[in-house]
Amino acid sequence: MLSIVVPAYDEEARLGGTLARLVEFFGARSETWEVIVADDGSRDRTAAITLEWAERDARVRLVRLPKNRGKGAAVRAGVRASVGDLVLFSDADLATPIEELDKLRARIDDGYDVAIGSRALGGSDIVVRQHPARELMGRTFNLVVRALFLGGIRDTQCGFKLFRGDVAREIFAAAQIDGFAFDVEILRLARERHRIAEVPVVWRHVEQSKVSPGIDAARMLRDVLILRLRGPRRKPRRDNT
Repeated sequence: MLSIVVPAYDEEARLGGTLARLVEFFGARSETWEVIVADDGSRDRTAAITLEWAERDARVRLVRLPKNRGKGAAVRAGVRASVGDLVLFSDADLATPIEELDKLRARIDDGYDVAIGSRALGGSDIVVRQHPARELMGRTFNLVVRALFLGGIRDTQCGFKLFRGDVAREIFAAAQIDGFAFDVEILRLARERHRIAEVPVVWRHVEQSKVSPGIDAARMLRDVLILRLRGPRRKPRRDNT
């Protein structure tokens, strides 16, 4: 079974289209699946739209945080509620098309425990680029992260990551960061025990990003520095890619 976790905060404008695409895509496949919308305390109709879809298809589920805590907290709640043998985390804007799933799954089939979409590898296809300021922020953040403790991983922040189910639930149970830097913590935890494959994917920037180049960038750097000060719990595996 495959669990798809979609974090959502005030996503009423595009969530209906996202759920329609996911249900159409997985409905045409023979595997069993579930879509878990992890509502991060939205103030709009995000939860209501999810429940409307759940009435049409019981494989769509809602997990709702009582107040806005951050993307990391939402994904963590969704993963905790998952039951799949595989768990995919996908951004609500589907900036990485769901069709790219099979590329990540192929790496899991090769023996990796985690397969992450990447916009920074040869073979990545950036169809629509971000504003130069956002792109610079992302590159700078990744350089800092790689210099501090995730050398070898080119893109930590792409919102399209696939895990073996038991690995996902183990890692997210240990995670603590609620904000946008949660990807870094998750990959750091994964690297301690598990094999990670970075996979080039198709990606297109979608407007209405929830990341502020100023405030959120500062918070992300703060959280990364906190992670650095904590130190690793054990030496990372040497066979990660």
